Amino acid sequence: MSALLEIRNLNIGFPGKGSPAVLQTPGQSAVRTSFLTAVRDLSFSIARGEVLGLVGESGSGKSVTSLAIMRLLPPQAQVDGEIVLTENAHARDLASLDDTAMRQLRGSLMAMIFQEPMTALNPVMRVGDQIAEAVLAHHVVSRSEAWKRAVDAMNDVAIPEPSARARDYPHQLSGGMRQRIVIAMAIVNRPQLLIADEPTTALDVTIQAQILELLAELRAKFGLAMLFISHDLAVVSHVADRVAVMYAGCLVELGAKHDIFRAAAHPYTRGLLHAVPDLKTDRTRPLETIEGTVPALAALPSGCAFEPRCTSRVVECAAALPPLVQVADGHWARCPIINAPSGL
Repeated sequence: MSALLEIRNLNIGFPGKGSPAVLQTPGQSAVRTSFLTAVRDLSFSIARGEVLGLVGESGSGKSVTSLAIMRLLPPQAQVDGEIVLTENAHARDLASLDDTAMRQLRGSLMAMIFQEPMTALNPVMRVGDQIAEAVLAHHVVSRSEAWKRAVDAMNDVAIPEPSARARDYPHQLSGGMRQRIVIAMAIVNRPQLLIADEPTTALDVTIQAQILELLAELRAKFGLAMLFISHDLAVVSHVADRVAVMYAGCLVELGAKHDIFRAAAHPYTRGLLHAVPDLKTDRTRPLETIEGTVPALAALPSGCAFEPRCTSRVVECAAALPPLVQVADGHWARCPIINAPSGL
């Protein structure tokens, strides 16, 4: 399948204050500004109709990556690399588009479901009007037609009595209903790419299952490609076709779902999987953990960021960032202890 979205060597940095510099004037000093790397050398692609699960601990760069794709990072962020979106054989680098061109794509060809619906919705605006506003931003239609499309989108996400619920404010709806409203807002213009940033994190298990089932139905109905971001491996195992694992802003493993969950190659991925309890877990023994902590952005090592915590580390791990190497067909890992014929 051809790639709908392709990320090539993406690097994202944010300014951070360094050590005081030489005095400029009496009583004042200049402060060096150094960039803290939030995402480093990230490359992956998403085919049409495919779901790529992006997993990792909090602070690994998942949400920053999604905001970079949507061009919603603050202006002080430094973004290098290519974010290529292909529509009807026409490829565009989103990183180089001007604001006007990006606004035309955002909400129409590509859309995003944010993690917390209550902060994504306007509390003093009826939910139907908020969905209709997304229609009016991209189509020359009457307000009545935009309202009709909003109600239809609410029906698509299985909200009961959508005509009545469209007149409610966000605080009048439950958490699950608010999340459905955010999804309706994302799909109302029939995008080809949907980015879901931990869409089930704030929901209880029952509502979480309903939202996951809804996303699967929408994917089948509209042929959506999806970047599904989560720290929950169990959720990703049910949703994704392929899985990308991030650690400290770096992609450490990428492959088909069955390869990642049955034959993980990177020590970090294996550590995550071993830490997840299942029905066979001995409850009389402590759960397995990964020793140590994730390094701070200001203290990232020049080599593999996982090296200080890795029990399989070798000298090459600390020397430089290892390349992604192919361990099987379509399965890649960033680890020098893997004997592989080629790099990505």
